[in-house]
Amino acid sequence: MAVLGVTTCGSPVAAKEPSAAVTTSRRSRVNVPTKTLGGGQFWGDVRFFRGWRIQQNVLTRHFRLLDPGNVRRAWGSKEDCETALNAVREQQQLAPMSGEAVVLLHGIVRTARSMDRLRKQLEKDGYTVVPFEYPSTRVRIEESAEYLDQVIDSLAGITEIHFVTHSMGGLVVRAWLKSHHDCRIGRMVMLGVPNLGACIADRLKANLVYRVIYGPAGQQLGTDPDGLIAALPTPRFEFAVIAGVAEKPDGYNPLVPGDDDGTVALESTRLPGATDFASVKALHSFLMLQPAVIDYTRRFLREGRLRKEGPRQPILLEQPTAGE
Repeated sequence: MAVLGVTTCGSPVAAKEPSAAVTTSRRSRVNVPTKTLGGGQFWGDVRFFRGWRIQQNVLTRHFRLLDPGNVRRAWGSKEDCETALNAVREQQQLAPMSGEAVVLLHGIVRTARSMDRLRKQLEKDGYTVVPFEYPSTRVRIEESAEYLDQVIDSLAGITEIHFVTHSMGGLVVRAWLKSHHDCRIGRMVMLGVPNLGACIADRLKANLVYRVIYGPAGQQLGTDPDGLIAALPTPRFEFAVIAGVAEKPDGYNPLVPGDDDGTVALESTRLPGATDFASVKALHSFLMLQPAVIDYTRRFLREGRLRKEGPRQPILLEQPTAGE
């Protein structure tokens, strides 16, 4: 039986066959296919293959296998779910993945469904799209990065991996970069990412309702110079920043300084080192739905530039001094 392998720099490495002693657990043998009923904040993806996903529950630590329609097909240990997925691959004669993949990372409190409009367009462009789910409100950002690492490792056969991230999703990628590396990484588009911290999180972090809803990651989103965000690395590959704005000096939110998207200040999105930058009139939660944003994203992944015409607008690592 075929077994999922891992990929190092685009070269497939065969995984070991399970020993004869490994058997499917009783729980997985009596599994009844069941449509998921929500609760996405308690699950993190650990494996992806052609729309099939293995997830781990952040509370119970058990695993489940979901088909492309979000129907649970197996559950129990990770080995149970991998065995079931391998059986599906053999029964349906699913070919290995290949070509370029785009991993979509949603923001805090959201799910991968919030990126569906982008997903559909990118699939039309021929990418293998990976709508990564992670328990954004239940764990710290660093733990979400470890879920991401497992999914990246599972992309056997994929030769190049891009990211499109919304809000905190961009910080998850940067946290992954702090501890991990994969030479298949290509480009990234960051949508409304609080790269320099969110001052609204500074204001709300002591609020009980905020603490309950946004969890431990919500406490990491502020502008503390000694906090997590300040210690995250700048990507060493090409990336673009797209910010939502109100196109007026005071923005949408009076609690956020300068122009903003109602949640994140324009200036907070501007991570030095970006290959290109653009702003779009939009609220934070709907930034990824804007036609201009989708157009920018598709072009940057293809060409390394946001706009069809005119020069790129990089965010310099060092600002030029007067007279330069």
